[in-house]
Amino acid sequence: MDELPEAFFRELSGGVIVSEAAVLPDYARGNDLYTMGLYQTAYGIRQIVMYKGSFDRVHPHADAARAKELLRGILRHEFRHHMEALANIHNSSSLEAQDERDKQAYLARHDK
Repeated sequence: MDELPEAFFRELSGGVIVSEAAVLPDYARGNDLYTMGLYQTAYGIRQIVMYKGSFDRVHPHADAARAKELLRGILRHEFRHHMEALANIHNSSSLEAQDERDKQAYLARHDK
C-alpha cells in the first residue's frame, strides 16, 4: 500500500483489512475459484478486504517475492474498483464490467 499515492485512499473510510477467510464466490461451481480481494461499500463506508485464506489456497507455494507481486496486483485491482466508484464509472470499459464478463466466461466453461 505504501507504493500508492495518498489520493487513492480518499474516502476509503473502512481502509484495507486482511481477513483470514478463504472465500468462494456464490457462483463457484467447485473449489476452483476463490475471491482474493473485495471492494465493498455499505452504509457510506468504503473498504477493501484482502482474503489471506483464499490467497494461501490458490498460491500455497509462492515465495515472498512472488507473493508480494501477486498481492500487489490484487490490491491494485481493488483500488481500481474504488477509484472507478468514486468517479461513478459504470460503463463497458470499467473493471466492474470486465469482472462480470470474466464471471460469465467462467460460468460458460463450467455449465457445458
